[in-house]
Amino acid sequence: MPLPLASKVSFGLHAQLPDPAAARRLVRLAEDNGFSAIAVGDHLAFALPILDPFVQLAQVAALSDKLTVQTSVYLLPLRHPTPVAKQAATLDIISGGRFVMGLGVGGEFPGEFAAAGVPHKERGARLNEGIEVLRKLWTGQPVSHEGRFFSFPETQMLPKPARPGGPPLWVGGRTQAAFRRGGTLCDGYISYVVTPDQFRQALEEIGRHYETSGRSLAEYGAAHLLFMRLGSTYEAAFKDANALLSERYAMDFSRATKRYVALGKPEDVAEAINGFYQVGVRHLELDFLGTADERAAQIEQFGREVKPLLSFAA
Repeated sequence: MPLPLASKVSFGLHAQLPDPAAARRLVRLAEDNGFSAIAVGDHLAFALPILDPFVQLAQVAALSDKLTVQTSVYLLPLRHPTPVAKQAATLDIISGGRFVMGLGVGGEFPGEFAAAGVPHKERGARLNEGIEVLRKLWTGQPVSHEGRFFSFPETQMLPKPARPGGPPLWVGGRTQAAFRRGGTLCDGYISYVVTPDQFRQALEEIGRHYETSGRSLAEYGAAHLLFMRLGSTYEAAFKDANALLSERYAMDFSRATKRYVALGKPEDVAEAINGFYQVGVRHLELDFLGTADERAAQIEQFGREVKPLLSFAA
């Protein structure tokens, strides 16, 4: 049985929301330009300042009754899953069931694992068990757990999330362990810094695990977080995007910028997005690179000049 992908494509925005004014502005831009979701990332310690994802998304949930709110991705292995289950259920309730919880193992910044007292090598196993704990607690029934990392006697967590069974869980990652997790434990997959061909291969691997596990979902999320910089030329867009990404990740990002970022004129960006659609992506989470004003201008330009060039109906 193939993965049950959505028939239509949706678009979301990936950004930080440093204050209520920024949140209001981004919500307005998203709703006015045909975006259906706002997503934020997660780290305890990063190369640049980064805010708590649940607090940021609560702002969006309060400002919009339309937009889905997403973590992309939340590093569950850094935390005990029981208080996270409470936070996620709360966000799902106050958003009216509009929360999608993207999860990942992280690992590119080992210092944050040391600061949290979590062995770096345990992060995959902790994520798997953490997902099990979330699912149990979100039933709203008395449950207990005895695992390798987490144990508790019979406990009932209420209120349960707005969505039956809890928010959909979308997993990130580029390893066989991530693909197995996506096929057997999660409701969707979200990639980043991959090519369309790499996404196709990932979806095939996930589908193989999904089929052998005997699961039957109404719909499986297939998403990609795509860095983007619109510009008058490819060269100008590359220069600006690479400077920003190299600062964000505290490394020379030039090779990755050339390979993974949608750059240049509207027709260049549309071609990149069409490539991801052809291999199965059904939700594009766009990270427009630039200052706040530059991002706003790019979001509006995307709606005017890129969307009409896409080969599919959004």
